[in-house]
Amino acid sequence: MNRDSGQFRGKRPTGGGRGRVRNALYLPMLTVIRCNPVIRRFYQRLVDQGKAKMTALVAPMRKLLTILNTMIKNTQLWNPKMA
Repeated sequence: MNRDSGQFRGKRPTGGGRGRVRNALYLPMLTVIRCNPVIRRFYQRLVDQGKAKMTALVAPMRKLLTILNTMIKNTQLWNPKMA
């Protein structure tokens, strides 16, 4: 969400979207980043590119939701190649 005004160009906070889903996934995502090598590499790549840690945390949340939705749709188990 941009909150720019005049010549002020500040950091853009992560605040759009479904707040309840984001709040529900925050702590589990910290565990996923620590324990899942696929998601950890994705998170670390974003941090290494200079993304803010919160931004780098929300991106894997979205990726994980997409993976889980696909798993449910296709009645599949976790497949690291799918990520």
